[in-house]
Amino acid sequence: MHVVIAGGSGFVGKILQDKLIQSGHRVTVLTRDPSNVRETDRLRAVKWLASGSNPELELEHVDAIVNLAGESINGIRWTKAKKTRILNSRIHATREIVRLIGSLEQKPSVLVNASAVGYYGMSETEVFTESAQTSANDFLASVVRRWEEEASQAEKFGVRTVYARLGIVLGNGGALPLMALPYKMGIGGTIGSGNQWVSWIHVEDAAGLLQFAIEQPNISGPLNVVSPDSVLMKQFGKIMAEVLRRPHWLPVPAFLLKAMLGEMSDMLARGQKAIPEKAERHHYAYKYEKLPDALRSIFQYKGNNIMNS
Repeated sequence: MHVVIAGGSGFVGKILQDKLIQSGHRVTVLTRDPSNVRETDRLRAVKWLASGSNPELELEHVDAIVNLAGESINGIRWTKAKKTRILNSRIHATREIVRLIGSLEQKPSVLVNASAVGYYGMSETEVFTESAQTSANDFLASVVRRWEEEASQAEKFGVRTVYARLGIVLGNGGALPLMALPYKMGIGGTIGSGNQWVSWIHVEDAAGLLQFAIEQPNISGPLNVVSPDSVLMKQFGKIMAEVLRRPHWLPVPAFLLKAMLGEMSDMLARGQKAIPEKAERHHYAYKYEKLPDALRSIFQYKGNNIMNS
């Protein structure tokens, strides 16, 4: 298959590239700067979202498109400007993907569009499968809803469309390094009440499920890209401490987190329990189904012990 990835040079995108190529597929990365991609006989880069770029003129026989493009939600506080970039980058990139599909003579069979479990809003009591309905109107839920609405326009071209609702992706990028830092400093502890759910997934399985969605023609619509083993934040912290061999003792109250991170603190101080019903129904084989195994694979010994770094 020929798979086109927008946002393919990011945290999840690089892992997905490798998996697809190892499976024998060809990959084209849509990027503003093609010089950042080391091309091979199975990997090439095409310029897009930049002045003078016409990716449709350089793409042919596209079987699948994966859209991972968008401003990172991690990093600085969610200022008004940051929130605008988070929303607009996703809408603009997805709209361009749909335009690109419309311009291709041969349409791809599937669009896998990144999304987030933030779609469901926050709850300590509800369980969200892909069929769950929600009226959540917080910032993340509003962004995801509009993001998916843009992606749904691909269906008018007869393209199977999957909304890959990712949980917290664990790996050497994303939110995990920030979450692990207090433990490495010896001051880690429960964040907020500890009773909020963490719907997580190892980056290898995040990429694996995206590839699975490409290759399984019976998967369409929402797809919760999470482990079946959601945990409470207080459990997450204790497991992190055990893996890093550090104490778990200094709690971070929700009000302090709010003061430090603003609205962005909702990602950690609140949460939701999302269940990967579709992945399990279609028999996706998780590489890291349990949190201790996932964290050990990330914080493993490599030369100098990362636990002493």
